Amino acid sequence: MSNTARLDRLLANMGYGSRNEIHELVRREMVVLDGAPLDDASARIKLAADLPARMTIGGEPLDPLQGLALMLHKPLGVTCSHKESGPLIYSLLPARWRRREPAISTIGRLDKETSGLILLTDDGALLHRIISPKHHVTKHYVATLARPLRGDEAGIFAAGTLMLEGEDKPLAPAVMEALGPTSARVTVTEGRYHQVRRMFAAVGNHVDALHRDRIGTLALPADLNPGEFRALTAADITAVFS
Repeated sequence: MSNTARLDRLLANMGYGSRNEIHELVRREMVVLDGAPLDDASARIKLAADLPARMTIGGEPLDPLQGLALMLHKPLGVTCSHKESGPLIYSLLPARWRRREPAISTIGRLDKETSGLILLTDDGALLHRIISPKHHVTKHYVATLARPLRGDEAGIFAAGTLMLEGEDKPLAPAVMEALGPTSARVTVTEGRYHQVRRMFAAVGNHVDALHRDRIGTLALPADLNPGEFRALTAADITAVFS
């Protein structure tokens, strides 16, 4: 990032509006730096690390300049996509965040009928670090099944030899813990398409409901309701890799 940027370009890239709309915000004295309204939308602003703590837009603190990272409790029926029809996960975010450049993206995906913890960021390096196979980030799911467990599923999933239909490479070993006759916790390190659902299909069962409650040791907070989100802290990001 350059050391300075034009105010109108900076705020437009952060999703606060078009350049003309930023000029209007400035005219209405809604852009405040160090307690004083700014009067020139074309002024160059120093991109200091503390700028979000020093600038407000309409009385609200400025969003992070870069590296916006979030956890979100994905509800059922919402799709992790920018373009598909129906409710989209990005519609749960503030409108300005949907206009940010670079764009906010989900880190991996949960299918439409899977709920739970999903991470989003505009930081490409963080996104690729989490999804990279070499980091073996664990994803933890609770599956509710249509039929009772047979008893041999944990061994099959752990063997590292299970082939999914239509694929030519076996799955990496996964951990399964039975939680009841028709429920199980599954921990995987890969992110193949509909992986947990297809794993149970491969052993003759069907997943009726699927919920992800942890990534690494980062747990979905009990007070984060479906559709709600919050910013990730440095400790949260460390927990993803733990």
